[in-house]
Amino acid sequence: MDKKGYSNGEVTITWEPKKCTHSGNCVRGLPKVFRPKEKPWIKIDLGSSNEMVEQVKKCPSGALGYYFE
Repeated sequence: MDKKGYSNGEVTITWEPKKCTHSGNCVRGLPKVFRPKEKPWIKIDLGSSNEMVEQVKKCPSGALGYYFE
């Protein structure tokens, strides 16, 4: 499975491109972290673990996930 992970040492945000429907919820909800025009597009160090997890939970397609390390 094509899954990418972005870690800050406390939490890892995962992204599965094939599941992504590009709803934009992540970008609208937390634009300082989710920047689709940049690479890497998830700027894991620009948000708190809690705010990133809360935003990931709002992903309608399930393309974004997380786990604590």
